Amino acid sequence: MNRLSRLAPAILLGAIALTTTACPRRPETTPTPTVNEDSLARERARQDSIAAAERRRADSVAALARARQDSIAAAERARMEAMTGARNAVTAAIYFDYDQSELTEQSRSTLDAKVPVLNANPNVRLMIAGHTDSRGSDEYNLALGQRRAAAAKRYLVQRGIAADRIEVRSFGEERPVASGEDESAWSQNRRDEFEITAGGDNIVPAQQ
Repeated sequence: MNRLSRLAPAILLGAIALTTTACPRRPETTPTPTVNEDSLARERARQDSIAAAERRRADSVAALARARQDSIAAAERARMEAMTGARNAVTAAIYFDYDQSELTEQSRSTLDAKVPVLNANPNVRLMIAGHTDSRGSDEYNLALGQRRAAAAKRYLVQRGIAADRIEVRSFGEERPVASGEDESAWSQNRRDEFEITAGGDNIVPAQQ
């Protein structure tokens, strides 16, 4: 074999190495996926719609809960107002003319308002206290106060209220509600007061 033949393989290998060094292989690249903007927009709209529906549902539940609480509170206020009204009707005072124990028209009207409440609350018991103004002797005023209390009791008993539910007593001039020695004060002190002595914790209004 001649010298040229022996050199041919070496020359070929060198050429291949030179080619590899001069031209490095390009790395393979992954193609970027195409983004469909319309699909993204539809998905966002769908998610927004779901979120909006959930907010509406939560708002509706909250509104129903508030309405229920408001209704309960309103019913309780109405119940308390009715109880207060019934109590006020039973305890409303009546007033008398000077040196009189006869009931006035206004006094009878006030007593009439007590009757249905007392009928609706059979456990309620009363004490009627008769009072006078400061004119007259102590003994006279005690007797006048007693007559005034008895007049109110008699009126209620005549309208169906059991006599044993009503106690009467007189304080005469001992417990004035207005001070002074004039008609303005005297007229306020000539009165019967009504105190609930039993059964008043859960008083209910009169039946309609």
